[in-house]
Amino acid sequence: MSEIQTKTGPIGQIVSLVEWAVRLFDLIPSFAYELAMRVSIALVFWTSARTKVEGVLTLKPSTFFLFEYEYALPLIPHNIAAYMATYAEHFFPILIVLGFATRFGAAALLGMTLVIQIFVYPGAWSLHLLWAGVLLYLVARGPGIVSIDHLIKQRFA
Repeated sequence: MSEIQTKTGPIGQIVSLVEWAVRLFDLIPSFAYELAMRVSIALVFWTSARTKVEGVLTLKPSTFFLFEYEYALPLIPHNIAAYMATYAEHFFPILIVLGFATRFGAAALLGMTLVIQIFVYPGAWSLHLLWAGVLLYLVARGPGIVSIDHLIKQRFA
């Protein structure tokens, strides 16, 4: 069947519509989804961090309870793990949103995601895989052009 014949009729109209949509989607600039990924993954960890503190950075008693009895990480005392995780969940999302040391921040949160998956909530693998996918993209590709990292790269290139 020739190309002209496949473009006519209902099937041809559907094919044309799909081709038009794909061309339209190809116009989405990469900075749009890179920024969306950075903000969305940062909010996951930032929101979690804010549940563990009162005021600016004072850990709640319930945070220590969670790390002692629910999270119960091996090798790290629960009180140290509580501080480390809570501060990391505050610090690295800020870096990621700003696009500053993004690959480092994303790698740190990817490590945290792996610890959560392996030791804390192994049944939540589908959620953690979603987080890991976004974080892996940021580690591999960086934050994109709307970032401090890009400005630094441009300055020293």
